[in-house]
Amino acid sequence: MSQAIPAKTKLGYEHYVCYPDDGRRHEIIEGDHYVNPAPNTSHQRVSSRIHFQLFDQIEEPERGEVFAAPTDLQLTNHDIVQPDLIVIMRERRLIITPTKIKGTPDLIVEILSPSTEKNDCVLKKGLYERLGVPEYWIVDPDEHTVEQFVLRDGEYVSEGSHTKSITVATIENVRVDLTKVW
Repeated sequence: MSQAIPAKTKLGYEHYVCYPDDGRRHEIIEGDHYVNPAPNTSHQRVSSRIHFQLFDQIEEPERGEVFAAPTDLQLTNHDIVQPDLIVIMRERRLIITPTKIKGTPDLIVEILSPSTEKNDCVLKKGLYERLGVPEYWIVDPDEHTVEQFVLRDGEYVSEGSHTKSITVATIENVRVDLTKVW
């Protein structure tokens, strides 16, 4: 299970870069440190298969870039996360730095694990919504579903739970064939 390690002061990127490279995922959300174990093989298989399809439709035609974890995404001074997949279209490419992504991406994909489910469905969803991430997917590899959320008037609206295919609502002409993921 993901656990928060309370801090006396809000933690930031200067603290984040001091965490050990120990095979676990370290994140700072609202100034608190969270630690998760490395993803399992099923999780990584699903991530790779979605990544491949997004790469083919976004990077190959040079429309943007797709990053896989572990990639640091600094959303604010006190919010540094490592989503499973991050999509940044060409128009937002200036948020990509040599060491991290600093700013709001176009799409974030999180793949549920037993240790991250609560954070992905509640804590991170609220964070991404509050900070204006246009689209957020929560992938459940056990149930073979992708819950799609799109930001409308500052709040996430569910675009449904998908099992066969999913079309990115906020990026034209991008579709993931989920039958090739499960």
